[in-house]
Amino acid sequence: MDGENWREPAELARAYAPAIYRLAYARTGSRADAEDIMQEVFVRLLRARPDFADRAHARAWLLRVAANCANDWFRAPWRRREGPLTDALPAPEHEDGGVVEAVLALPAKYRTAVHLYYYEELSVAEIAKITGKSESAVKSRLFRARAMLREALKEDDDVSERL
Repeated sequence: MDGENWREPAELARAYAPAIYRLAYARTGSRADAEDIMQEVFVRLLRARPDFADRAHARAWLLRVAANCANDWFRAPWRRREGPLTDALPAPEHEDGGVVEAVLALPAKYRTAVHLYYYEELSVAEIAKITGKSESAVKSRLFRARAMLREALKEDDDVSERL
């Protein structure tokens, strides 16, 4: 993203689509829903056409919109009508195992904090700003998420020692 081209929606999409997708996937646990959320983020970018001060501001704005879109996804009326999976409609298999599976098994509020901290390498202050929570709430969520992950991964001592 050289020069002033980074302000263009197409350049922003190329640069930040992977981060937005990963956040949406961490929140929903579904590739299809993550793609829908990512698409909605870029539709909102095109509609709003915000004037970003710099690349960091653009990234923070896009991640904040992604978090909000994921929250909207959880509140959608059609989600209230979902029923349990039956043998006729099996649940999709996750390709990844271990840590990724354990992170996806966390409650959504913990998944978001873990994803933004470890995968997007954002600071606690940045996560607080993106999620609209206080820094102490983010720290608490990270602490609790680490404890849950240690418990879920206790069979693999090597992984749990790194958390």
